[in-house]
Amino acid sequence: MVFTSHMADALAQARAAQARGEVPVGAVIVAPDGTVVARAGNRVRELCDPTAHAEILALRAACAAAGSERLVGHDLYVTLEPCPMCASAISQARIARLYYGASDPKSGGVAHGPRVLSHPQSHHRPEIYDGIGAAEAEALLRGFFATRR
Repeated sequence: MVFTSHMADALAQARAAQARGEVPVGAVIVAPDGTVVARAGNRVRELCDPTAHAEILALRAACAAAGSERLVGHDLYVTLEPCPMCASAISQARIARLYYGASDPKSGGVAHGPRVLSHPQSHHRPEIYDGIGAAEAEALLRGFFATRR
């Protein structure tokens, strides 16, 4: 099977989140056959829900579509390194591969902070690929936060 990145789709979700006044983070989940099964952008403010991160919303939609709490063989593309909450949910869902764009030294939970997915208590460790679309993801985030300072 030929690798096809879905980071452009995740970046489109991030731009849509930004247009709604949300932190510009987007996520896409792809089934083992290459079909996109879920797309989401942050909706924390819109839904008044601190758990409404792009990854969580995409995981919920993909699990509902699969009729299962596990997404074995699925890939997750997200524009920003997942926070500890999202990293734990990714593990619980048994995502096969995690692709993320920008690193997050302040709030990340994969390569920074608690490093949830490499912790001995992690139930499942997906393959992790970072830096995909990082420059565009970083530019979106920088632009968003620059307008709020």
